[in-house]
Amino acid sequence: MSNNPHSWQPVCPASELTPGQFVEFRLREKAREPEGMPLTGFLFLDGTTPRAYLNICPHLGVELNWMPGRFMDSDNLFIQCSTHGALFKPGDGECIAGPCQGDALTQLDLREQDGQIEIRLPE
Repeated sequence: MSNNPHSWQPVCPASELTPGQFVEFRLREKAREPEGMPLTGFLFLDGTTPRAYLNICPHLGVELNWMPGRFMDSDNLFIQCSTHGALFKPGDGECIAGPCQGDALTQLDLREQDGQIEIRLPE
């Protein structure tokens, strides 16, 4: 079962998720391009709703954060790509400014199971 790329993966206890905090994690799956590269993601509270995305800018495939746990713009309103400043809406990952406008972050499936937040790649 662990070789199923769409299996649920625990990230952290739900109690660790607090507003303004980002939890970074590595997915079991590897990236297709460049082949075998680790896939990373991040988890946070959007208001009271947990959200998780792959940590990949749709523009160049680079990680978004400029330092560990720092994903938001200076106004703390949007997720920002540290490379080209693209801005993404936290609720749905849509890019609203920057070189990948109209694109979106890859949202991960998310659930709470026995007090743990679990994620998986969408089908």
